[in-house]
Amino acid sequence: MLLGHPQVKVSQVASESNAGKFVHSIHPNLRKRTDLKFVPSADLKKVDLIFLCLPHGMAMDRIQDYMKLADRVIDLSADFRLRDPAHYLVWYEREHTNPELLKKAVYGIPELHRREIKEAPLVTGAGCLATTAILGLYPLFKNGIVDVQNVFIEAKVGSSAAGNKFSLASHHPERSGSMRSFQPTRHRHTAEIQQELTVNGLRPKVHFSATATDAVRGILSTAHVLLKERSEEKDIWKIYRKEYGSESFIRIVKEKTGIYRYPEPKILIGSNYCDVGFELDEIENRLVVLSALDNLMKGAAGNGIQAMNVMYGWEETSGLEFAGLHPV
Repeated sequence: MLLGHPQVKVSQVASESNAGKFVHSIHPNLRKRTDLKFVPSADLKKVDLIFLCLPHGMAMDRIQDYMKLADRVIDLSADFRLRDPAHYLVWYEREHTNPELLKKAVYGIPELHRREIKEAPLVTGAGCLATTAILGLYPLFKNGIVDVQNVFIEAKVGSSAAGNKFSLASHHPERSGSMRSFQPTRHRHTAEIQQELTVNGLRPKVHFSATATDAVRGILSTAHVLLKERSEEKDIWKIYRKEYGSESFIRIVKEKTGIYRYPEPKILIGSNYCDVGFELDEIENRLVVLSALDNLMKGAAGNGIQAMNVMYGWEETSGLEFAGLHPV
C-alpha cells in the first residue's frame, strides 16, 4: 500500500527474522514492485515516519529508540492503545513499561480522533475487532440514546486476525469448515471498546465475545443495545447520517432487498471501508447494530495509512482508493 502512495517513499523495511532477504521473496505479490531488502532493526536510519508492527509487548520496551529515529511513529500493536496503565495488568497481564507515553499516544481511529492525530508524535493502531464494534456504536453513545449498562457484542472474524504463528487451531484440517468460539469472555479488545465508547464520563458495561469463522479476512460485528426511549428507524438514520455522512470510509448500509442489504465482510476485502447498518426491534426497544470491515485494512494497515494522511494534512483517501473485490 505504501509503495503505491503518491506522497510516500518507502526507504527501509526492518525484520529480525528475515533480515537480508528481498521483501518480494517473503511477499511474492510485490515482485517487480520493490527491490528493497529487509534490514535488522539495529540498522534503521533516521526517517520522517516509522510504522511499528512488533508483537504485543515489544514496542513499549523499545519505543524510545524508535522515536529517536523518526519524528512521528504509528504503532500497530496494542502497547499504547489503553490510556490507563492499570488496564494492561488486567487485560494483558503485564505492567506497562512506558506509562508516561500513554498520555501522549493518540488512539488511531481518525473518525473519532482526527484533531488529535494531526499533531500527535505517537499514534496507536486500534484493534481490528474493537474498530468494527466502536465504529458501529459510537454515534449512539455520542448522542446518549442507549443504555450504557447493557451492551452485548458478538464478533465473527477470519483466520488472518490470529497473526502468523502456527498452532493446532490454525492447522488446516482443524480450521477449515469451523465456526469456533475462541474468546467468549475477556477478549482484550473489550478494554478498547469501553474506553472509546465512554462519553461524558459514562463508561459502558460491555459484554464481548469473539468467534472464528472459515474465512481468511473480514470481521462482522453484531451488537445489541437497548434504547433509552422509543425511537423510529428514521431517527436512528438521522443520527448516523449526522456523524458519518461526510466520512470517506464509513458507509451506512441498509437495503430493503438483496443479499447485501446489511454489512457483509466479503465485499470489503482489500478496501478501507467500514460498513455500518442496523435493525430496530420495536417490540423490545432493542437496536441491533451490524458493522463489517477487512481486519487487515480498516482494522490495521489501511487505518494506519489513513492516520498518516491525517498527520501530514494529505487527502485522507490517498493510497486507499481501492474499492474491494467482488466476487471473490
